[in-house]
Amino acid sequence: MEVKVLGNNHSILDQYLAEIRDISIQTDPLRFRDNLNRIGELFAYEISKEMPFEVNDVQTPLGVAKVPKLEQQPVLATILRAGLAMHNGLLRIFDRAENCFISAYRKYIDAGEFEIEFEYMASPSLDDKIIILSDPMLASGKSMEIGYEALFSKGTPAHVHLIAIIASQEGVDYILDKIKADNVTLWLGAIDPEMTPKSYIVPGLGDAGDLAFGEKIDSK
Repeated sequence: MEVKVLGNNHSILDQYLAEIRDISIQTDPLRFRDNLNRIGELFAYEISKEMPFEVNDVQTPLGVAKVPKLEQQPVLATILRAGLAMHNGLLRIFDRAENCFISAYRKYIDAGEFEIEFEYMASPSLDDKIIILSDPMLASGKSMEIGYEALFSKGTPAHVHLIAIIASQEGVDYILDKIKADNVTLWLGAIDPEMTPKSYIVPGLGDAGDLAFGEKIDSK
């Protein structure tokens, strides 16, 4: 698996990463969602460079231009609910893409211990397709692993791009250990060094789902 880290390269992405981390800006949910949306657009642009294109003739008012166009649209998959805002950014760029939605959540047991429960999946056939699976935070890595495994209930993809805006080093190591396939690329905005006992990334940004859509009753 190839790992690509887009942040800390003096691009506008770093500005958006700074804003979603900043507690003074996080008080504005609209701004937070917009930044996740814009980050999704930037990831989509970078991933598009890795996708196959074919040259097409395009008729203009004055002639014919030879223009590269995507050979196939990807399928955009996300893990509810935190992934929705970022998913919308990806969909603005890949505006003809099919979509896949995966419902998974943390089921707490005791003393901060939890399991990831998979509930539901709505998806087209994924056979021989390029899949982009997004989740803003890659903490323990278990949600991303479950999301990845769920894809294969709908077919065998040609390639899977996994996206997380902020990851813990532990989560990255977990994914690299659990997913050995060569046709998988892991795209990250930043890798943070620590994780709390409840699997929140440090320094991270907090709970992306709560910041984007409001606090859950069971969020503590």
